[in-house]
Amino acid sequence: MARVKRGVPAHKRRMHILQQTKGFRWGRKSKYKLAKQAIRKAWQYAFRDRRAKKRTMRQLWTTNISSMLRAEGSRYSLFISQLHKHNIQLDRKILAKLAQEKPEIFKQILEKVQG
Repeated sequence: MARVKRGVPAHKRRMHILQQTKGFRWGRKSKYKLAKQAIRKAWQYAFRDRRAKKRTMRQLWTTNISSMLRAEGSRYSLFISQLHKHNIQLDRKILAKLAQEKPEIFKQILEKVQG
């Protein structure tokens, strides 16, 4: 049986890890063992924060809608319940965008819900 040399695939694998740690500080970008640990931790943070981002954005949208409603003399919880009651299917992302960019349309929605 012929001898198989593993140098090329091993080097390719190591270089792939080191390329992924470009921009990291100190030995974490150049030492294979440290880079491997760093990239694994980076993947953990990325996985966690992709989920946290969804929560954070929803909180931001809620805050934006709530501040607009307070300026109009209404409450967030009441507004959302009235939206569901009137079967208006606009999500918080769209409502927050309307509140910031097109407040006159947001006020029309508020009047329809209250009226």
